[in-house]
Amino acid sequence: METAVQRNLPMILIRIIVGLMFVFEGALIFVRPEQLGAGHFAAIGLPDPQLLAPLVGGIEIGGGIAILLNFYAGDAALALLALIIATLVTTKIPILLGGPLGPFVPEKLNDYGWLSFFHEARTDLLMAFVLLAILIHSGIRVGRRRRWYQEGS
Repeated sequence: METAVQRNLPMILIRIIVGLMFVFEGALIFVRPEQLGAGHFAAIGLPDPQLLAPLVGGIEIGGGIAILLNFYAGDAALALLALIIATLVTTKIPILLGGPLGPFVPEKLNDYGWLSFFHEARTDLLMAFVLLAILIHSGIRVGRRRRWYQEGS
């Protein structure tokens, strides 16, 4: 007979690693601002890096904690998925194109194109799919109120 923990263990393990990754990455934005925070954001051409970096760091820390605690995990996954998509557009798509995408310039690499894109974007793509799985599994709770005609939802 399968217990609830055994049935939910795969998603529990996914939430642990995803939550921890976002908590630590968000914290690093504050701990190493020139390398991973405002300095990095300015280098890739993002506007208002002094404002944007702490905002992104806070969203990563808060979202990671919410996923770890399974507290509005689907909502947190949606917010983090938006950050991952922004990361792909601003830092990885220019690698795919081999040149700038608007103000976003690709980092200096030996090669550009599909293979370099998939190599450089592997972690972001993995996190996007895992966040999508958490979102599907948990659903979105914010903004959804139970109506008088809805039973049990």
